[in-house]
Amino acid sequence: MEIGTERKAEIERITRETDIKLTLCLDGAGKSNIDTGIGFFNHMLEGFAKHGFFDLEVIVIGDLDVDGHHTVEDTGIVLGQAIKEALGDKVGIKRYGSFILPMDDALSLCAVDLCGRPYFGYQSAYTAERIGELDTELIREFFYAVSYAAGMNLHIQMLSGTNNHHMAEAMFKSFAKALDEAVTKDARITDVLSTKGSLA
Repeated sequence: MEIGTERKAEIERITRETDIKLTLCLDGAGKSNIDTGIGFFNHMLEGFAKHGFFDLEVIVIGDLDVDGHHTVEDTGIVLGQAIKEALGDKVGIKRYGSFILPMDDALSLCAVDLCGRPYFGYQSAYTAERIGELDTELIREFFYAVSYAAGMNLHIQMLSGTNNHHMAEAMFKSFAKALDEAVTKDARITDVLSTKGSLA
């Protein structure tokens, strides 16, 4: 890729519940600087950046005295907005990506379509209410927020797994790998990969 053509976005979102600053480069090297106030969530976002080869900086000040819901959901919204902005007109991208990722006992499937239309499908059953300081029910809320803010079809299924840490990590990493494939440019695609002529 030519110098200066990296697909990047910087988003700042301030509400009464959260103050979020996020920078995303789709054409990165997997570098990250993450501070959400929730240790395990930081770990998941670091894994997302590393395995998707995305450069990602996320700084969140959230109302964790209430709970983690607003912090996790709003981070998903901002990440989705950044993905959408960084992609621009989507000319030349593969559009679709999928990955089945194993992590010890856990096996996660993720499929992405950057079609411009939000849809979220999710199948997973955690046996613990929390992993570290992250409520496991918020994992679904995060991915739902990403899919709708980015305007993507996103399907995630936990095919098998018994260890909740492994299951969550496999899910974030499979999303990273599927998204990396979907945003990759293909020289054969000279416009957008749609008979409509648009992915908006």
